[in-house]
Amino acid sequence: MQKQAVPNTTAATAAAAASSTADDPTNAVPPTGTRNQLRPVLSFADSFACTYIVSVIGAANAELVTYPLDLTKTRLQIQGEASSKNAVAAGGKGQAPVQYRGMMATAAGIVKEEGPLKLWQGVTPALYRHIVYSGVRICTYDFLRKELGKNESGQNVALPLWKSALCGVSSGGLAQWLASPADLVKVQIQMEGKRRLMGEPPRVHGAAHAFREIVRRGGIKGLWKGSIPNVQRAALVNLGDLTTYDTIKHMIMNKLHMPDCHTVHVLASICAGFVAAFLGTPADVVKTRVMNQPTDEKGRGLLYKGSIDCLRQTVNKEGFTALYKGFLPCWIRMAPWSLTFWLSFEQIRTMIGASSY
Repeated sequence: MQKQAVPNTTAATAAAAASSTADDPTNAVPPTGTRNQLRPVLSFADSFACTYIVSVIGAANAELVTYPLDLTKTRLQIQGEASSKNAVAAGGKGQAPVQYRGMMATAAGIVKEEGPLKLWQGVTPALYRHIVYSGVRICTYDFLRKELGKNESGQNVALPLWKSALCGVSSGGLAQWLASPADLVKVQIQMEGKRRLMGEPPRVHGAAHAFREIVRRGGIKGLWKGSIPNVQRAALVNLGDLTTYDTIKHMIMNKLHMPDCHTVHVLASICAGFVAAFLGTPADVVKTRVMNQPTDEKGRGLLYKGSIDCLRQTVNKEGFTALYKGFLPCWIRMAPWSLTFWLSFEQIRTMIGASSY
């Protein structure tokens, strides 16, 4: 009697699994001992928390590299109001002549008069600021573009320019409002070396002392002095930075059929740096002056009533071009800052297995 063949259930199951995998790759079951076991890590790499951490690391790297240009820019933006301060001190009876410096002369003067390490004065609160600012702006922009970029079937598609601009403005404004106290502390510390050279008494002795003094003079709300022009500037800067980078990057990849590589990142970040500097410099000048102005015991400004008053006085006394004081160092800083940030950000995401931004 011939034996009836017993079907090999194990082989049949494996064959069925292989057939299912060929038809639908998403159903693939990773074999034991392969790199596919790391897939849960890849999902974390695209998570909100990981994106936040990576953006902060990239921003801190960019800030340390380009911070001397930010200090130089701040000094340039402040120098034109020295005559106004002298007028206030003299009861408005006269104005002393102001010795203007250019970008290179200002940087060289800081090194000669205060020491080379003073080029990084105020970098600590600047790094604190990016813990809030860069993390919030990148994650908010990423969330908004995914939500606004969904089509009727729920798939993500490329955003039109106006939607991308809306995402950039919204994420930048929100991030800067939350980070405004750290920005205020940074600006005041940046000006301390110049104040002491001019014979003025020290205003603050460090980040913690500056924070306490601001709260003592103006209360908790005093930490948001100058926040309106600060938010306006950040909205414009991120319109230039995030929107330009995102748009130019995907335009280059689609039109020139280039892969997501360092060349694309460099070209997109250079464009983003220029547009961000052009749009943000006027608001940056107003923001810096409002934040740096002396205050009375109640925390009220002695030079400007607000950002609009500062804008009006600056244009009336120094001309429209005064709004672009510090543009060259701002641009020179924004270009390498944007380049360093985006290269760091994209490289770290690639290393941990995250998807392309």
